[in-house]
Amino acid sequence: MKPHPRAEEQDDLLRPRLTDMIDLRHELAKLAALIDWEFFETEWAGFFPSPTGRPATSPRLVAGLLYLRHAFRLSGEAVVARWVENPYYQHFTGETFFQHRPPIDPSSLTRWRKRIGEEGAEWLLTKTIEAGRRSGTVKDRSLSGVAVDTTVMEKNIAHPTDGRLYEKARCKLAALADEGGITLRQNYNRLALQIGRLTPMPSSSSACARL
Repeated sequence: MKPHPRAEEQDDLLRPRLTDMIDLRHELAKLAALIDWEFFETEWAGFFPSPTGRPATSPRLVAGLLYLRHAFRLSGEAVVARWVENPYYQHFTGETFFQHRPPIDPSSLTRWRKRIGEEGAEWLLTKTIEAGRRSGTVKDRSLSGVAVDTTVMEKNIAHPTDGRLYEKARCKLAALADEGGITLRQNYNRLALQIGRLTPMPSSSSACARL
């Protein structure tokens, strides 16, 4: 069932508003004022076509929690737990007064994510970028290029267990022994070639020189 519109809460003499508790210059407070939350209330409601059943969670709450989860790299359980403790999180997701209980079960975020799909997630990204452009944080020239993270590519770095590193260390130790006039009982030059760690070469000394 579609989420019900959120009624505006009246002043409560026993509870201060969140806007009276927080610094409105905080980054989350500023961003909350820039994002077009009504867009999610309208568009995400279309993902619940059935007129029966329990009303869905507020799209404003879910959109805010999904953003906080991504921005601060939190799990669903962690972002809901922090929401209970953090007045800035609560203000960002549309609360008027400080709440002492979790707004939803963390599993609801997973179900919402599946329900809105890739299209809904793209809307969240789009509205965040639009908010950045309105604030001047994101410039048009910043959107003209794409930065690609290539850290997942394997680098040409030998690991400590690499056979060539072992062979290089063996050759250096054998060379130091020769310089010091120490006769080694076994330098393993021929054995290194036999076990295939190096391409066979005319002599063992040239094999070490190649390293």
